[in-house]
Amino acid sequence: QVQLVESGGGLVQAGGSLRLSCAASGVIFSINTMGWYRQAPGKQRELVATITSSGSTTYADSVKGRFTISGDNAKKTVHMQMNSLKPEDTAVYYCNAKGVLVLGSASNYWGKGTLVTVSS
Repeated sequence: QVQLVESGGGLVQAGGSLRLSCAASGVIFSINTMGWYRQAPGKQRELVATITSSGSTTYADSVKGRFTISGDNAKKTVHMQMNSLKPEDTAVYYCNAKGVLVLGSASNYWGKGTLVTVSS
C-alpha cells in the first residue's frame, strides 16, 4: 500500500519561511511526478509546484521566486522551501504523487495534508 506522509507545516509570521517534506512509502518501482497542492478555506485546491523524475519543475505564478521544490528519486521524497511567506499562502498543503508504478500498474496518490498558517 502506497502512503504519502507530509511534515513541516505550522504557524509563521509574514515574511518568514517554512520547509515542507513528503515521503512516499510502499513497494514503489518509480514515481513520475511529485508535487504540492494547496487548498485555502472556501477555495478550490490549486497546484503550487511539481517536480518530475527528470528534475523538471513547475510553479504557480503566485509562488514563483519564493518557493523552491526539490526531490530525491531514490528516497522517493519531495521538499518545498517556502520563503517570504504571505498571509494568502495560508492553506492546507497536500503532497501529490502521479504515475506511481507499483507491480506494473500506475496510479496517483495524495497525502492527508499539512496546515500552513501565515499571520500578518
